[in-house]
Amino acid sequence: MTNNWTIYESPLGPLTLVGGPAGLRALDFPGHAGPLEENDHDPGFFAVAMRQLDEYFAGRREGFGIKLDLRGTPFQRSVWDELQRIPCGSTTTYGALARAVGRLDAVRAVGAAVGRTPVPIIVPCHRAVGSNGSLTGYRGGLQRKRALLDLERRGAPGGMLRAAPDRASVS
Repeated sequence: MTNNWTIYESPLGPLTLVGGPAGLRALDFPGHAGPLEENDHDPGFFAVAMRQLDEYFAGRREGFGIKLDLRGTPFQRSVWDELQRIPCGSTTTYGALARAVGRLDAVRAVGAAVGRTPVPIIVPCHRAVGSNGSLTGYRGGLQRKRALLDLERRGAPGGMLRAAPDRASVS
């Protein structure tokens, strides 16, 4: 299986994008990417994803229209789907996510699924907070989670412009 990849230079540091024909499979913060083959390095493959990330970080995009290849259990996928319903500039709690996926008894499992989001930022796991509104664990570090929430809040409500989704490809 081909794992095309590239490095996207973001305001949060370099992000490794990994994907294939089925879509974007991973977005990794520094120090989290797995082994990659140099001959699979293909920045052009991710042109659309990188443009949308540029728009997001510039405050001109609230959501993403990137084809995703999310690999996880049905439960994890249900949590990731729910994360994508959280409006830009808003947060929700792990308990509310558990309720939304019909598993109020599984708040910790929801937290674990949020922590395993393979494409953070695009699947906005940074919008999940503790029951008292506190920032809790984030694979990219709490400083990055805070920076993402601050970026979105500066644009809320309605301050960030919606861009039309590009669902045709990762590139």
